[in-house]
Amino acid sequence: MDDWFRTEVQCRDYVRRLCWSNGFVCERCGVAGEPWVTARGVFRRKACDGSTSLTAGTVFQDTRKPLRTWFLAMWFITSQKKGMSALGLQRALGLGSYETAWTWLHKLRRAMVRPGRDRLSGEIEVDETYVGGPEEGLRGREIETKSIVVVAAEKNGRSAIGRIRLKRVRDVCAESLLNFIREAVEPGATIHTDGWKGYAGLAATGYKHHITAISSGEEKAHEVMPRVHKVASLLKRWLLGTLQGGVQHQHLDYYTARHQVLGFPAFGVLEFWRSVFQHSTTPLLRR
Repeated sequence: MDDWFRTEVQCRDYVRRLCWSNGFVCERCGVAGEPWVTARGVFRRKACDGSTSLTAGTVFQDTRKPLRTWFLAMWFITSQKKGMSALGLQRALGLGSYETAWTWLHKLRRAMVRPGRDRLSGEIEVDETYVGGPEEGLRGREIETKSIVVVAAEKNGRSAIGRIRLKRVRDVCAESLLNFIREAVEPGATIHTDGWKGYAGLAATGYKHHITAISSGEEKAHEVMPRVHKVASLLKRWLLGTLQGGVQHQHLDYYTARHQVLGFPAFGVLEFWRSVFQHSTTPLLRR
């Protein structure tokens, strides 16, 4: 971190290179050329009197904190194996407000999921998991207040996990499950699921469907599809350990975004930094 971003000037220069990799271009008149930079850091073009700031249209917009503090926040988020809570981020950065730390975390989590990112391919395990407290008298896919999260995990060798995708859905009907798979997985891939009827239309949607009827077999679910169950287990462990299980339904999307990007370092940290720094279509650096 200090090698690249030791000073505020280094951080600003880095963001500028990403925003205008071929040199500054005025958004108002479209003319390229070195702008006049005011004392407040606003870029101005004398020819058309157009102006913009380095952080306009990015997740940093309107911030009063130094960019280096934001970069440190991103460093802490990606370097902590068990993740970081808003309280932990507040303490690490010395922020005076818990609300500021909470807002930063959620902004960065939204930026983690890169629009237009590659879909999963090859052999994919897909299953659902349920987030929430125990519900007496209910079992299986019967729920009252729990949130449903669909998990897709790429097979990487005999037992390793490749890339993953997670999404909160309203129910486990075919429409919800197939829409998730179409968004997350390339057509032609092999989808491994249990015998739930919600997955019955996969073959007609352009996928190869491998079904294992777990209820009638001798093997347990986590033995038949170990990857998705490991992902689900780590998600719940992280929610319980870092957030003390206190997750509201409307915020669960942010936490699943964090988990699918940072939960598995082989792909996660790389994908996070690509999302943050290398793709101008992301909310973080939009021009």
